[in-house]
Amino acid sequence: MEQLIRLETGLFVKRDGTWNRLGAGTSLDSLLAQPLDEVRRVLEREANAVDAPAEPKALAPIESQEVWAAGVTYKRSLAARAEEAVIPDPYERVYTAARPELFFKATASRVRGPGDVINIRSDSTWDVPEPELAVVCNSRMEVVGYTIGNDMSSRSIEGENTLYLPQAKVFDGCCALGPAVVLAWDYVPDDRLIRCLTTASSDCRSTAPDRSSTRARPRRRRCGGTCPSFSSISVATRASRTDAYCSPAPVSCRRRT
Repeated sequence: MEQLIRLETGLFVKRDGTWNRLGAGTSLDSLLAQPLDEVRRVLEREANAVDAPAEPKALAPIESQEVWAAGVTYKRSLAARAEEAVIPDPYERVYTAARPELFFKATASRVRGPGDVINIRSDSTWDVPEPELAVVCNSRMEVVGYTIGNDMSSRSIEGENTLYLPQAKVFDGCCALGPAVVLAWDYVPDDRLIRCLTTASSDCRSTAPDRSSTRARPRRRRCGGTCPSFSSISVATRASRTDAYCSPAPVSCRRRT
C-alpha cells in the first residue's frame, strides 16, 4: 500500500513499511499541479529511502487546496436530514436529483491534522463529527488518492434553516484530514467495503430525545458539569481496513467563544 504523508520535516512516500523522502523542492502544491501520470513519475523518481522518522508529527495533507463536500449521499442521510429540518423538502429533492449537493467546506487554514484541536460553534446546541472518505484531486480533477476526513457540523443551525448551511459547516477548525493519502494507482475503493468510525470519549453525556416536541428528535450530546467548554471531548476518526489507512491520533474538540 503506497501512501503519501506530509510531516513537519517534509513530504514522504511510504511503501510496504519503507519510508522515502521527497526532495525539498517538491510540495503537495507542486504535485497536485501535475497530471496524474507525472505525479506518479515524480514520486517514483524523486523519493529516496530514509530511516523511519522518530515520533513523526503528521500534518493535514493540504496546502493551498480547498475542501468541498457532497451531502445527502445515502438514504439514511436523507432520512436523518429530513427528520432534523424544519422543512424537509430540499433534502428529499436533492437526493433524487441529477445534480448532487456540493458545498464549500474549508480553506486550508481552517483544516486541522491528526492530533490537532478542532472546534465547534459557541452558538450551536448540537454538534456532530462526521467521518468521511476524502478524495484528493489534482488541478485537472483527476483522483490522486484518498484520505480520511472529519466534517464537523452544527446540526442545530442547519436544521433550523437549510440556508444556514454555510454557518453550520464553515468555521475555524471545522474540518480534519489525514494522516495519509493512499495513492489512487495502488488503491481502488470500488470493490471494497469501507467503514468509517467516529469514537468520542469525554465527560459529556447524552440526553433523552425531546419528548415535548411532536417530532421525535435524534439524541443530542450536551455538556455535563465537568466540561463546560467542551475542552475534554476527544474525537478520533479511522477506517476499519487497516491496509488502507493509518489511524490518526485522537483530535480534541473545543467550543469557539
